[in-house]
Amino acid sequence: MGHNPAAVPVAEAIDRIARQDGGRLLSHLVGSLRDFQLAEDSLQDALESALVHWNRNGLPAAPNAWLMQVARRKAIDRLRRSANLHAKSAEIAHLIELENGSAMADEPDPIGDERLKLIFACCHPALDRKTCVALTLRSVCGLKTEEIANAFLDAHEAMAQRLVRARQKIVRAGIAYEVPGREGWAARLESVLAVVYLIFNEGYASGSGRHLRSDLCEEAIRLGRLLMTLCPEEPEIEGLLALMLLHYARRAARIGASGEILTLEAQDRRLWDRAQISEGVALIEQALYRGRPGPYQIQAAIIAVHAEAPSFPETDWQQIAWLYAELARTADNPVYELNRIVAVSYVEGPAAALACLKPIAMALVEYQPFYAVQADLLARDGQIDQARLAYRRAIELSHSGAEKLFLSERLEALVRGVLTGPG
Repeated sequence: MGHNPAAVPVAEAIDRIARQDGGRLLSHLVGSLRDFQLAEDSLQDALESALVHWNRNGLPAAPNAWLMQVARRKAIDRLRRSANLHAKSAEIAHLIELENGSAMADEPDPIGDERLKLIFACCHPALDRKTCVALTLRSVCGLKTEEIANAFLDAHEAMAQRLVRARQKIVRAGIAYEVPGREGWAARLESVLAVVYLIFNEGYASGSGRHLRSDLCEEAIRLGRLLMTLCPEEPEIEGLLALMLLHYARRAARIGASGEILTLEAQDRRLWDRAQISEGVALIEQALYRGRPGPYQIQAAIIAVHAEAPSFPETDWQQIAWLYAELARTADNPVYELNRIVAVSYVEGPAAALACLKPIAMALVEYQPFYAVQADLLARDGQIDQARLAYRRAIELSHSGAEKLFLSERLEALVRGVLTGPG
């Protein structure tokens, strides 16, 4: 059998669709099948079929619609093969009806909030927070189980088991695939906001560390806008949307020509998206005016201070330190205190900031940014040998190529004696 030169491009196309659109396709399938495991298995079957058919016939005009149609047929096949066929007959009839109506055949995204429905299903109070987040990243974002396990620093097999148990629990508990009414919001809103922000962060600090995944960032922002229309005048939703917009506004200035991370100090502020900054600032002002400050609002207020500063030295570090202190009061999170300490270093100097690090050192003993901050403060305080050790520890703990590159360059500059300024 001769080598097929089209095979590689087709495989690449399928891989790209699975990564970029897998979450949305899965959301639609879960919507029609009401079964996470069946939806995942059927989509995988469809992707495998695509490899065979598309290599033979070329890519279809609407690849996503093709995949949805085939996935539904694969689901019908799976249901027909199942042991309790009689019990599944109503589901098969429903799927055949959908198939005959060719729902999805012409429209790649007929229901804008399918993903939001899936997030609400994933964020049911019956599931713990970690499971909610992991299930959402898998089902809504289409991240691989290994990627999620790495994000949580879990073993791959343990994460796979957690996801299987979560899907089984959703089936057993009869968790509805729907956006609940206002009375059902309180129990889920915190988790829903957390996973929307995680979708954003997964795109903003993408696994490679170099390339922003704008599809995930823009999807999270879209979901934030949708949440605002579903629940207007909820300040934490406004705060979250403001936070994402203010971060995303800086996307063009974050990575240098060689793929290196650029700190706030090194970024060209002319590249920041001023329209998004204006929208974000207006949103956070509106949210804070409601008089119910929460963690997303405070984080957005911090980023707004950065965004409105004409330059790095002209940043209102005193206000940022105060806002981080407020944030630390809302949650027992030593990372907030670490960020407050960075701000303190620009108000009171590196020596004062170093003294503040000691009480949180044990809580952040495996946290890479702790050592990066410590290294920077030590370097600015003239403790060069100690700074080198801290940089080496930060490099050891880093999972991102771009982060390692950035920290290695800081360490080399320190060794050469040319490192100046904050990190």
